[in-house]
Amino acid sequence: MPGTSLLNDIRIADMTTVIFGPYCTQTLADMGAEVIKLEPPKGDDFRNVGKYAKTRGMGPCHLTINRGKKSVVWDMKSDEGQAAIRKLIETSDVFIHNIRPDAVARLGLTFEEVKAIKPDVVYVHCLGFGSEGPYAGKPAYDDLIQSLSGATSLLPRVDGNERPRFIPTAFADKVSGLHAMYATLAALHHRDRTGEAVHVEVPMFECVTSFLFEEHFYEAVFDPPVGPYCYQRQVDPSRQPVRTQNGWITIAPYVDARWVRLFDVIGQAQELEDERINDYRGRYFNQDYMMSRVQAHFVNYTTEQLLEMLGEADIPAARANDISDVKNDPHMQAVNFFQRREHPSEGGYWEVQPPVRFVGHATRNIQPAALLGEQTEEVLASLGLSAKASET
Repeated sequence: MPGTSLLNDIRIADMTTVIFGPYCTQTLADMGAEVIKLEPPKGDDFRNVGKYAKTRGMGPCHLTINRGKKSVVWDMKSDEGQAAIRKLIETSDVFIHNIRPDAVARLGLTFEEVKAIKPDVVYVHCLGFGSEGPYAGKPAYDDLIQSLSGATSLLPRVDGNERPRFIPTAFADKVSGLHAMYATLAALHHRDRTGEAVHVEVPMFECVTSFLFEEHFYEAVFDPPVGPYCYQRQVDPSRQPVRTQNGWITIAPYVDARWVRLFDVIGQAQELEDERINDYRGRYFNQDYMMSRVQAHFVNYTTEQLLEMLGEADIPAARANDISDVKNDPHMQAVNFFQRREHPSEGGYWEVQPPVRFVGHATRNIQPAALLGEQTEEVLASLGLSAKASET
């Protein structure tokens, strides 16, 4: 697994769990940061999501979101555990957690308390909601944030089924994790310039709402509004993959000349004689009818035939892969994106490589996800402490 070493002088004390925070810290670990993940005695709950191969607590989702990190287990209620976390913070650049404010106060790990230990700390708090609003301190999960942000209202706009539905991926967690990642890097830059501690709040509700409203504020952004919410092309029911003789294909002929060329390519130029789509204005306002005519003819061709024909005509198109097909996509195989690895305890497994390349920089191997508490003694020794901190 090729990673980079751009952040190899950064140590991160990580008390995040599940997806939001761990997605952030894994991205930083991929870039070389030393991430020390402090887990409760039973481990991060995400360890047990999905069926494990050999070892309980080494489920598939743990392997995909906690690679490159060291796992330690300390008894935070003991004097030794408290000494260990204080020593770790003292030697770290970043302290990141997703503990609710009341609980973090009980642990003695508020920003002011951590700053007293490490005067130039970058303190990153992964929250559900910003601390100044009425939802502050409430629990937050991907489902709740999708609901509050309006994400669950998008699919109904596309298919007419009024029931709100989740976008079927933990996108609220992962989007927020990426916000946490860039905020951490910005805070480190400021720390390096000024020597000051930086307190960062990363609230999921605000992160996801910002993400969605980039385009979906749409014409309601004006006051008074000049039109509806939602970028209409994104919620257009006709803007969907098209059935072929043996599968599905997605087309993107968004320049009008390409729409004209498309009908010529499939030998159906006469379709454009219809008054509904015989000029630019008609084709713009009657996309649903035009796509219905495309569908009527695409079923006479295989996906492979259409990809070749459209490619030669410079009309953007792609196979609509099932998620189980992506690993065998020829592009993904060519860039070696899915790599088979051997885990020291779990055996063979597949791992996706970091998607961003730093061209010209040497790569390094990223260690696979750790067993629960695997590096406890190693980290304690590096801090000059005894193993008593790990006793529960």
